[in-house]
Amino acid sequence: MSDLPLHRHYLHYSELPYSQRVLYTATLLILGVGYLFALLNVYFTYAGRAGGNPLMLSYQDIVVAYTGSGKASRLESALRGPMSTMLPRDELDTIVGWVQTGSDRAKYEKDIRPTLDKRCMTCHDGSNPHLPNLGGYDNLKKMTEKDTGASIATLVRVSHIHLFGLTFIFFIMGLMFSHAYMRPVWFKCAVVALPYVAITMDVSSWYFTKLFHPFAWVVILAGGLMGMCFAFMWLVTMYQLWFSAPPPAVTERTSGNIPIIG
Repeated sequence: MSDLPLHRHYLHYSELPYSQRVLYTATLLILGVGYLFALLNVYFTYAGRAGGNPLMLSYQDIVVAYTGSGKASRLESALRGPMSTMLPRDELDTIVGWVQTGSDRAKYEKDIRPTLDKRCMTCHDGSNPHLPNLGGYDNLKKMTEKDTGASIATLVRVSHIHLFGLTFIFFIMGLMFSHAYMRPVWFKCAVVALPYVAITMDVSSWYFTKLFHPFAWVVILAGGLMGMCFAFMWLVTMYQLWFSAPPPAVTERTSGNIPIIG
């Protein structure tokens, strides 16, 4: 498949009108920035979940995110992990001590609620469905239960968002990348298909990790595979759009008369 002739429907970037090339470029730039923010979101969501270095994302952080710490409450795990830098040490210790001594309502009203109102309610007021609602004693009490990681309901909600969102993103990337000239053809097809394999591996492994912890490595592997495919398609598309000469097979087909106006 390394010397296949050009398909009759294939158009190289150099054969596209400038308007379409500008559209592709603008889309690449926005998707690239969006993907970087997605990586940052993964980092801020999971780094330090296991109580280790909050500046490092580790295998154990992924395990705790999906299966829980198994030792402390959800609230304490968060305060000891990714939220450890959000409160002064004395206020954090006060909340953890309250959890460990039974989560008394009277102490909540006197010592805990003022701290939460001051430090936490900007984000945890219930307006964001992806963040725990810490408003009121009853909501906070749920967070003092044993940490078992993300619930099945939460995973289902996030799964459909990922499956739809990532499918659209990689469809757009694959469509733009399909204009790239690359041999062998099987490699180009593999680059287009692999992100969808990685998406399936990633989402399914969230559930399997709750049953068997080493599946967290599959989550990490799938995320890395998606990132590499995205970066490869992004770089090849941008390079061939503007910085590389048309391949000989294209110039021979068009006899050098390459339409670029439009």
